[in-house]
Amino acid sequence: MADNIKFALAVALVIAGVAGFYLLSGSPAIFGVLSVLAGLGAGAAVAWQTESGQRFFAFGKDAWTETKKVAWPTRKETVQTTGIIFAFVVIMALFLWITDKSLEWALYDLVLGWKKI
Repeated sequence: MADNIKFALAVALVIAGVAGFYLLSGSPAIFGVLSVLAGLGAGAAVAWQTESGQRFFAFGKDAWTETKKVAWPTRKETVQTTGIIFAFVVIMALFLWITDKSLEWALYDLVLGWKKI
């Protein structure tokens, strides 16, 4: 029950930060941005105190650890793969264009006898 109250308070703090942005619309924009950031920060701090918040942040930490384990491709591999994909797209576009024009010619000129003018 206490976690639900803390979570509701976190949501209320985020809403208050967003409301502050609109209430401070006549002020310089930095005050509105700081209001939203303060609301998000306070909401995150309160949400972190809940059991589900602790699990969420642990999940985020685990996900960050897993991204460090990934073998990311080098720049050369990325450029080569992008070039292969680009070439494949161009070849497929040409193939589909030739197929479309061939079917158009076969159907309209040969089968239906509609000569293009």
